[in-house]
Amino acid sequence: MKNAYVIGHITVKDEEKWAEYRSKVPATLDPWGAELVLRGKLCSVLSGNHAHTDTVVIRFPDLRSLKGWYSSPEYQSLIPLRQEAAEMDYLCFHLVPSSYLEISNKTPLPNIIKNNG
Repeated sequence: MKNAYVIGHITVKDEEKWAEYRSKVPATLDPWGAELVLRGKLCSVLSGNHAHTDTVVIRFPDLRSLKGWYSSPEYQSLIPLRQEAAEMDYLCFHLVPSSYLEISNKTPLPNIIKNNG
């Protein structure tokens, strides 16, 4: 079973509504076996452009669970509140095969930065 992830890039517009939205999301995640991996504030942009100030990462057991959560009536009912509270880009990711990581890990980090940065 491969994990799937939601990554949300967030700019809060209304702190009070954002706090309300955040307080209601965990109950929608539990039935899908999801867990909050990271919630953080942007420190700096090292390369390129990034419009948002906050990020959230949520791990699901698989892509089916992720899509089930997002389309569930419980989560869908929170979307109007989310839209009032924040500008948000939600992205969905699944893990790449371990063979990709094995090849990537053989290149020392300074060389990756030098060749791609």
